[in-house]
Amino acid sequence: MAEVVRAALVQAAWTGDQESMTKAHEDYARQAAAAGAQVICFQELFYGPYFCQLQDPKFYEYAESVPGPTVERFQALAAELGLVMVLPVYEQEQPGVLYNTAAVIDADGKYLGKYRKNHIPQVKGFWEKFYFRPGNLGYPVFDTAVGRIGVYICYDRHFPEGWRALGLAGAKIVFNPSATSRGLSSYLWKLEQPASAVANEYFIGAINRVGVEEFGDNDFYGTSYFVDPEGKFVGEVGHDHDPELIVRDLDLSLLDTVRDRWQFYRDRRPDSYGDLTKP
Repeated sequence: MAEVVRAALVQAAWTGDQESMTKAHEDYARQAAAAGAQVICFQELFYGPYFCQLQDPKFYEYAESVPGPTVERFQALAAELGLVMVLPVYEQEQPGVLYNTAAVIDADGKYLGKYRKNHIPQVKGFWEKFYFRPGNLGYPVFDTAVGRIGVYICYDRHFPEGWRALGLAGAKIVFNPSATSRGLSSYLWKLEQPASAVANEYFIGAINRVGVEEFGDNDFYGTSYFVDPEGKFVGEVGHDHDPELIVRDLDLSLLDTVRDRWQFYRDRRPDSYGDLTKP
């Protein structure tokens, strides 16, 4: 396994319809591959708007099976480009059973599985319980051509337990595709994920969309980034208004350096955490 992985993130603005949004992300994937990227992650609910700004059943029409049409379309592209892909989509398991999901595709186009967002908010501008059931697949880690990767989705990032579960399962890179707005969470955005990368001793790719969409006044502020297990940004963070493809080299040898220095996994005390598991 290569010690240095070239990884990519996409922060995009809503184009107005699903097909043009999907094509835009196919173009981003091609640009990333041309730049030498080996793995790419798109933003939360990447082919649509962030419709959770309001509660309207018409948006259920964005949901599809996983794997299904969108995943299969990108499986073919992943195989063509030799690119590992993380695709955050709206999943319909069956009518009325809907999840906020990320599918993971290997560099040969093989569908490896999915993560379902576990923590679902229900606050102004983020009415997600209207659209999604809480995830029921735990915190899977996927063996890919670039190593073991995990996924945590947006609101999940406020909860430390999943970050730790992914580390215990051997994740070396964890992607957190998001849709979060200026003024609400910006004070947390550059704090929580670097802290989680340090606490769990792996790389994190944090993705946020950009722009103001027609379904609400949320101003998505981008500033997507990679952070290393010392809490340092890998290169510059993304623009706070403009769409951007971010490609960075992640030196995975740093994981061993950090884990030799700080024995967080050795010194944890799960035997003392009993009260934390009570509802």
